[in-house]
Amino acid sequence: MRLLFVGNSFTSRNNLPGLLATLAAARGVTVEHRLISAGGASLRQHLNAGKVLTELAGGNYDTVVLQEQSTLPAKNPARFHENVRDLHTAITESGAATALYLTWSRKNQPQEPLTTAYAAIAAELGVTLVPAGLIWQHFQTIHPTLPLHAPDNSHPALTGSYLAACVFLITLLHEDPTDLAVPIKGLDNDTADLLRRSAWEICESIAGTTS
Repeated sequence: MRLLFVGNSFTSRNNLPGLLATLAAARGVTVEHRLISAGGASLRQHLNAGKVLTELAGGNYDTVVLQEQSTLPAKNPARFHENVRDLHTAITESGAATALYLTWSRKNQPQEPLTTAYAAIAAELGVTLVPAGLIWQHFQTIHPTLPLHAPDNSHPALTGSYLAACVFLITLLHEDPTDLAVPIKGLDNDTADLLRRSAWEICESIAGTTS
């Protein structure tokens, strides 16, 4: 699978695409990935900069993953939706599929506005929603003492990025990460095991309530 990630530090921190590729490889799936990232960038800034359109023209990607600036979907859903529509048009014209990377809220801030904004445009366009932020929310309710945020209460800690990578494996590749005991530098095996199992169980639970 060839993936193009478009986003900012919420995608680049801890090399989320690389974590996904490592998990996928353990399932015998090769993930080739490219990341177009700029600090704090919105999807509109990426579109205006032109790099994404250039990459789409020659990249022959299967799926393009879009990650909006972290607070914009909650603050201005209409603008966020417009950004996604415009990029989705370009992605579709390139022959690729669109996936939306639903990120998490700042620590102690509500997740629902982000979830609602992402889910609405995903449903409108009929594209894949990777609900990492929603899975974060459920995980923190069950395991409140294991932090997913970095100390700045915004960016992901390695635990948060790993959990997100597991959600990508489930939603994009339709693979179960539960028994993938792949060593990750900086993450102890017990914590990694908990994150993999939780990602699968929470995704299955949510799928059961929304099917």
